[in-house]
Amino acid sequence: MRRTPLSRAALAACPALAVGLLLSAAPAARAADTPLPLTAVSDKQTTVRGGQFTLTLTLTNPYDTPIQFVYQSVQETYGTSLQNGLKFTATACGTQTNGCSDNVHGGIARYDVPLAPGASSTFTVTYAVAPDSACGPATRIDFYSYLYYEYNSGESANSGIVGVPGTQVACA
Repeated sequence: MRRTPLSRAALAACPALAVGLLLSAAPAARAADTPLPLTAVSDKQTTVRGGQFTLTLTLTNPYDTPIQFVYQSVQETYGTSLQNGLKFTATACGTQTNGCSDNVHGGIARYDVPLAPGASSTFTVTYAVAPDSACGPATRIDFYSYLYYEYNSGESANSGIVGVPGTQVACA
């Protein structure tokens, strides 16, 4: 069969097309060595039974492109879940975000996105400790946060777990 100029051009373009498809099919870059740009603090190191404390988590965009998508959950640590008689509930959620999901334990911080380069957004959750909660020097409420976010027009992402210091429950 005789080759026409069009078929020769198509054959010459096939390797370039295959390489292009392979490169475009690469997974989104993950900033594996980049620390998560999240800080977490509790407003009280010790909270008495019947009192409350607030967790503040601040996400700062360290990139030169906006962060376009954020998923963040806040959950109690395994050690906290094992403490018998420890009772606490979330009572308020959110500042500088557009709120939280209905289930704050394991719930989602809904940040306002896009988050501009260099900008920060803060997510807060306030917890109340029940008056009849377990208490004592070894009784702590601690959390962890899973954070996943995308930037660079969704082509790059970063994720990980951050420990969130909570509070010791005092018996006063």
